[in-house]
Amino acid sequence: MTAAAPEKVALFSSMRIRNYRLFWTGGFVSNIGTWMARVAQDWLVLTILTDNSSLALGLVTGLQFLPTALLAPWAGTVADRYAKRHVLMYTQLALAVTGLVLTLLVWGGWVQLWHVYLLATLQGVAAAFDTPARQAFAPEMVPARLIPNAVGLNTTSFHAARVVGPAVAGLTIAWWGVAPALLLNALSFAAVLVALLVMNPKELTPAPRAAKRGGVRAGVRYVRDRPDILIVLFVVFMVGTFGMNFQLFNSLMATAAFGAGPEEFGMLGSVMAVGSLTAGLLAARRPRPRLRLILGALAGFTAMLFALSLTPTLTWYAVLLVPTGLFALTVMTAANTSVQLAVEPVMRGRVMALYMAIFLGGTPLGAPLLGWAGDVWGPRATLVIGAVACAVTVVVVGLHLLRRNGWEWPWQRSDDDAILDVVDGPR
Repeated sequence: MTAAAPEKVALFSSMRIRNYRLFWTGGFVSNIGTWMARVAQDWLVLTILTDNSSLALGLVTGLQFLPTALLAPWAGTVADRYAKRHVLMYTQLALAVTGLVLTLLVWGGWVQLWHVYLLATLQGVAAAFDTPARQAFAPEMVPARLIPNAVGLNTTSFHAARVVGPAVAGLTIAWWGVAPALLLNALSFAAVLVALLVMNPKELTPAPRAAKRGGVRAGVRYVRDRPDILIVLFVVFMVGTFGMNFQLFNSLMATAAFGAGPEEFGMLGSVMAVGSLTAGLLAARRPRPRLRLILGALAGFTAMLFALSLTPTLTWYAVLLVPTGLFALTVMTAANTSVQLAVEPVMRGRVMALYMAIFLGGTPLGAPLLGWAGDVWGPRATLVIGAVACAVTVVVVGLHLLRRNGWEWPWQRSDDDAILDVVDGPR
């Protein structure tokens, strides 16, 4: 007997809830600043502090995400043990302070490469605690039926900001320099802090608090016993480590392959965000993602990475970034939503911390490796390596699906919806 299809919701259903609307708006402003800072930091490293060193850029990128890998179990326990709203206030304040320190160093002409390394690491520590709390906070603001919608709209906020942020950063750098772009990022965190302060805590539905002892071990055991979650985490690790390094890909292709200036460099991030934003809007309408959606989108993303490595001009590279962004964010939003729906509320912070550790924690491995490959073989090699890794992932997950289906293709089975649901629990 086939289960009833999940009810579709209106695109902006979660926006009717005041707390979520405040949080989304504050996050949108902050995300614009975040994308400006990424472009400004990359430009600072590549053109001011080094002579287009892809290894230096890879190290900065890796250091930003290394704390997520190391601190994830404890960060998730903090998110499950304390009020997520309060945790986010502290993490946003820490991110604002580190952003302001980098701004002052650049403005005063004192900045050195080791300063960027140190501040990237400190920002990574704050982000390690911010990310699981933020991921697990959305379900506390909306009813259960709107969780996929809220996750999709969160993604939309991030990538709508990506349309604006890199382009504004490129113009700001060209007209006034790197420091003003960094300053705008530091100030943007105030938007989230204000949203958290003025929302109504009585309208939240907090998840049960985790026990004070054994929280880390319980989270690891929970994930270990969930093969449906483990296969998604494998996809997330491979894509995050080798495929989603566009902070590195775009920087190297713009400067080393095409000799672009700051305006064109910033434009690449905005162009890619058009496809990412489309994926976020589609995710907000999608009631329940399946593993076959993740696999299909990953296959499309793999093809786009190969195509990007062959582009002859900056224009063609920019054009292909649109479908690349669409496929990439379809993979990540479907994976994120499936895990959010699969876990019990009391475990959500710890599981999402492990999710983000696997997604972002692979970057300290992948970014320096790809940066080294860029120095040795050129910027196009970084895209080829990412494409090969994603192709391997498609094959592994495809074989997993076939094995689960008794070595029959999905369309050969009448019950494929049940078989292919990612969120149907352990088997």
